[in-house]
Amino acid sequence: MRRPAIQWALAILITLTSAVWQRMSGPTYPVRGTVEVGGQSVRLRLDRSHSVSARQPVVVKAPDASLTGEVSWRRYPTQDPWQTLPLERHGDELRAELPPEPLPLMPRAGKLEYQVRLRRGGDEAVFPAVPAVTRFKGDVRAEILTPHILAMFVGMLLSTRAGLAAAFGGRLRLVTWVTLGLRVAGGLILGPVVQKYAFGAYWTGVPWGWDLTDNKTLVAALAWAFAAWRVGKGGAGARAAVGLAAVVTLVVFAIPHSVWGSEVKW
Repeated sequence: MRRPAIQWALAILITLTSAVWQRMSGPTYPVRGTVEVGGQSVRLRLDRSHSVSARQPVVVKAPDASLTGEVSWRRYPTQDPWQTLPLERHGDELRAELPPEPLPLMPRAGKLEYQVRLRRGGDEAVFPAVPAVTRFKGDVRAEILTPHILAMFVGMLLSTRAGLAAAFGGRLRLVTWVTLGLRVAGGLILGPVVQKYAFGAYWTGVPWGWDLTDNKTLVAALAWAFAAWRVGKGGAGARAAVGLAAVVTLVVFAIPHSVWGSEVKW
């Protein structure tokens, strides 16, 4: 484990695993499943995030013309009465759009909850059992979003690599300071700009809110600031501080992305 090549390989594996987990466990990952209706299996995929520049499509692959359906929806979180929208056939698909016209397009951070109801013969199936919640976001310019994602991903990789170096032996100063720089640039500078484009606010973590994405970014940055300070001072505590910062980063980034995120208060 002291060999740099082994530590890099392990850091890459841990980082990729963490990124996949965060993406798939988050509240914006599509809901997928299969329902049985009228003796037929139907696979569904419902999106839980969409751009404010268009209506969100609801699409069901349904080659069998005897399959019909509808979408029940309402604003979230509210106690509005449920509204029903028919799924219209377009070739081998049943399609609808949320919100339906002539309603206006959704605002940034506006949310809807919805379910699909399918029918074939006298049989009926509902998916998902708990309504899916979708959030609408503004479009973020690629020249801002791309460096933000790269900084966060590479920062996570270097954080893990630094933690392995602290645990099993290796140089710490350069990797610690670069990790801190990426945490600040990607999370505390570009991150708020991305959020402003997407949801209309630069920062919704403490002290102004409880957005876990903002808060966990702040915690990770503070942990690496402390680690950089300890590395600068030298001594036995430096390796412990870097190891702690790496563990803190792994823990906070295991929290699903966008939990307790921005939402319109209807």
